[in-house]
Amino acid sequence: RVSRIRATDLHFANPAMTEVKASPLDLPTGILTGDQTFKLFDHARKNGYAIPAFNCTSSSTVNCVLEAARDAKSPIIVQVSTSGAWFYAGKGIKNAGADKKKTLEGSVLGAVAAALHVRTMANFYGVPVVMHSDHCAKKLLPWFDGMLEADEEYFKTYGVPLFSSHMLDLSEEKDEENIEICEKYFKRMSKINLFLEMEIGKTGGEEDGVKHEGSISELFTHPDQIWKVYKTLSPISPNFSIAAAFGNFHGVYKAPDGGNKIKLTPEILAKHQEKILAELKKSGGKVFDAKKPTFLVMHGGSGSEDSEIQTAVSNGVVKMNVDTDTQWAYWDGVHQYYHKNGDRMYKQLGGKNNNDGLPNKKKYDPRAWLRAAEMSMSKRVLGSLTVLGAVGKYAPKEELADGKPVKPYIRAIKAAKSSL
Repeated sequence: RVSRIRATDLHFANPAMTEVKASPLDLPTGILTGDQTFKLFDHARKNGYAIPAFNCTSSSTVNCVLEAARDAKSPIIVQVSTSGAWFYAGKGIKNAGADKKKTLEGSVLGAVAAALHVRTMANFYGVPVVMHSDHCAKKLLPWFDGMLEADEEYFKTYGVPLFSSHMLDLSEEKDEENIEICEKYFKRMSKINLFLEMEIGKTGGEEDGVKHEGSISELFTHPDQIWKVYKTLSPISPNFSIAAAFGNFHGVYKAPDGGNKIKLTPEILAKHQEKILAELKKSGGKVFDAKKPTFLVMHGGSGSEDSEIQTAVSNGVVKMNVDTDTQWAYWDGVHQYYHKNGDRMYKQLGGKNNNDGLPNKKKYDPRAWLRAAEMSMSKRVLGSLTVLGAVGKYAPKEELADGKPVKPYIRAIKAAKSSL
């Protein structure tokens, strides 16, 4: 899809301007469980907003997201991909064993490290966080298995999983195999209060090794596919969501020639909800919402029109993935910093074309230019929160001990201890 600058990318400095009155969101700060994630998505469904999910690759990018959520008074979703998690752990850690077969241990370790970091910091920032793992294709299941084992070990000690939710993306497989594998894992996940996101139908472009180069007609999920997923997973637990394709593409692409320009059709998402309602009416099954019985997820939203996003939300999308745009925003912060300060970044003493002998440490210190990147990314995060209507939806409750407020760093230490 063609990237374009929208008014919402430029004018969202004051979150109060976009606050919408909604029923109170009664959730704790910190990482949510599967049941609490359901509660968050149900609140979004009933109050007409969605929560953006941001792919993070470092503690710096995690902190960008938490900072923006705090300032916007919003719940937030932090997620890691296979390669992003590996980068988080450090690319010096191998992702393959001695036999050169992929063990994905680096990706497992990085995902766990990210979750522990979020567990420590989310209480300090004062926001509820869905800690999520992104696309996991069939060939990447060792990564999923490793994270799930970490969840189970954490649950044994603390009674909650390490993460909030995980995604299985088996959209490249036949529907029957896709749903069967999801069912198997979901039964295991439901025992430790985890939420599952699955994908059926193909999102174009490429995301961590899941690539689609087929016909445009394949980029649309059919209501019958959604019903097959719903009728299989709902008897296990209501804690799941479905990423349905409606013309989406991962990343930003120049529109192809030959009349193949992709147009999102979020209106078809309503057909999925109608199909589920019709089938439940026949069978007398339990309905969680009279108009939007299932949670839907939007992938590949880069370059989308605000109106397309808002239509998707009105039809049951409660989560929207954001990666390409925040990657650009992070880099653009460094780029702009260099344009402003580059003359003093060629050498430790003096300018590019002079030898005045003045030190440049404050200019090339990574804390300076990385902070510029963080501020730029946080601004873009706030833009997504604004477009999706999530601004102002959360008011943190003050934690008290002996009738006195608990200082934020004490809350952070408590969270860190619970992660040991």
